[in-house]
Amino acid sequence: MHLTLKIWRQSSPEDAGQLVTYEMPDVSEHMSFLEMLDVLNERLTEQGEDPVSFDHDCREGICGMCGLMINGSAHGPRAATTTCQLHMREFEDGETILIEPWRAEAFPVVKDLVVDRSSFDRIIQVGGYVSVNTGSAPDANALPIGKEVANRAMDAAACIGCGACVAQCPNGAAQLFTSAKIAHLALLPQGQPERQRRTQRMVEQMEQEAFGSCSNFRECEAVCPKEIDVGFIAMMNREYLRAKLS
Repeated sequence: MHLTLKIWRQSSPEDAGQLVTYEMPDVSEHMSFLEMLDVLNERLTEQGEDPVSFDHDCREGICGMCGLMINGSAHGPRAATTTCQLHMREFEDGETILIEPWRAEAFPVVKDLVVDRSSFDRIIQVGGYVSVNTGSAPDANALPIGKEVANRAMDAAACIGCGACVAQCPNGAAQLFTSAKIAHLALLPQGQPERQRRTQRMVEQMEQEAFGSCSNFRECEAVCPKEIDVGFIAMMNREYLRAKLS
């Protein structure tokens, strides 16, 4: 495959940045998207040029580190797939691919395709802790949890915090991420003691960051690699209202 890459290059947060074009001949359709960028960086390094900076870690769709806007879509054209699990067979020979960092005020660019997502960390931090003393491992049936509730909690806990929901949202909203983090504990017995305090603190921290407001575009749901649904946002809103009125 021969591909043309238009990649956002920005040397520092203060730099204006610009799109730079690179030709990529002989790209294997079996490469992952990040492996293709690795090949480009090897070539740039050999030529004495600065390689393209991008986030990655596990490359198994688990850690949430990777994240690129590919042709205007967070994580690229394949649904329920992280950037690191996207393969070049999803693209056509001769195609031009636009590669940009997450575009959101709350995720300022650090360098090239790397953004600062520490705003997510601050939302998690204010959620605090779970005070239940678990002691030794209990018997599997000692704490009965309904199958439907357990499944729903696991759906929420699947969030890897990649930030695709924010990057794709026209408002740069973080409601899907925050609601998933609130819901997976709010649904389980272990999360009940701090339930209201946790919800209020996390929502208010989210609002203090530079995230926008949710207006139900549902773009977040469409690009989430773990297919987390917007029903959790409605749940978060109910939880926050109860916390404020209690």
